[in-house]
Amino acid sequence: MSKFVVEPSQRIKNLPPYLFAKIDKMKEEVKKRGVDIISLGIGDPDLPTPPHIIKKLHEASQKVENHQYPSYEGLFLFRKAVADFYKNRFNTTLDPETEVVSLIGSKEGIAHFPLAFIDPGDYALVPEPGYPVYAVATRFAGGNVHYMPLLERNKFLPDLSAIPSDIAKKSKVIFINYPNNPTGATATKDFYLEVIDFAKKYNIIVCHDAAYSEMFYDGKAPISFLEVKGAMEVGVEFHSLSKTYNMTGWRIGWVAGHREIVGALGKIKTNIDSGIFQAIQEAGAEALLGDQSCVKEMQNIYQERRDILTEGLEKIGFKVNKPAATFYMWIRIPDSWTSSDFAALLLEKAGIVVTPGNGFGESGEGYIRMALTVDKDRLKEAVERIKSLNIKF
Repeated sequence: MSKFVVEPSQRIKNLPPYLFAKIDKMKEEVKKRGVDIISLGIGDPDLPTPPHIIKKLHEASQKVENHQYPSYEGLFLFRKAVADFYKNRFNTTLDPETEVVSLIGSKEGIAHFPLAFIDPGDYALVPEPGYPVYAVATRFAGGNVHYMPLLERNKFLPDLSAIPSDIAKKSKVIFINYPNNPTGATATKDFYLEVIDFAKKYNIIVCHDAAYSEMFYDGKAPISFLEVKGAMEVGVEFHSLSKTYNMTGWRIGWVAGHREIVGALGKIKTNIDSGIFQAIQEAGAEALLGDQSCVKEMQNIYQERRDILTEGLEKIGFKVNKPAATFYMWIRIPDSWTSSDFAALLLEKAGIVVTPGNGFGESGEGYIRMALTVDKDRLKEAVERIKSLNIKF
């Protein structure tokens, strides 16, 4: 009898291990040895979802009509809440009927986006270091990736003039992400205007990932790509409730902007998923339009953590890029180490999980990322553990 063999597709064979799944596995292996782990790796908030949002979910879950299939594009209630959020926060007008579609978390929408626009041989322009899904999703759609290095000397903004014109002419999509993961950098209106001009010149769709727009510090609120003149003509913005309201497990987000672009992604989704549980969408609307004091409280907590970790690491000798937004710290490591080796050192010798910068791309070599997702006392302990290693700079 012949042996049954499972033969994965070529796209699966070519797929590298998902960075954060790999880190999780390493963490568990060390934990099994009895090590007290301080995990600063994956960006999953340790703070709870605010009570008024949970209350709304409980109420909405009692409605019989919410137990049936939801609409593909999302409840009008939720899409209207997104439009109201954009009006209140960014003074930007969106039509909730045609310019907003709900997502099962922004990751889902970003992952499916290239299927709507990328044909085999087309290019997507992808920031590097950056969220791995941009490149993986492009390759799943049969496209090619051209990386745009995010360098410290350029304030972690891509140099659009460095993109070869022949590549630009073959590109269908450009991914940008500000506030930025992993660097914590923010973008200016002038940068967005440059992106819009570039997109118009080469007929490229702009895909802006704004999942961290409400995680900012020192009262300096980042702008939205969509509030810049001309943005609605060339692109869309992805957003999520995950980080702003500590709702990572709820899986709800949205895409908003150019109606034809939004509609094309919506068409992909009608063939792939069946929407979001409507009770969660009602709770999402409550999050966006309800009491926002929880957001300010969240910002204050992360700012205190950022300042504690920045001060502690700088006293040890690290060069820290103090983030203007996000809950990530992008930290340069000593020149004698690679990012992967340094991350392994911290895990093995200090029980601290961090993300190696090169896991986000070649330009991330020489850095590590720390997530501010443990309380301030644990951050102080992490600093003391690192200090005890007597690292040479």
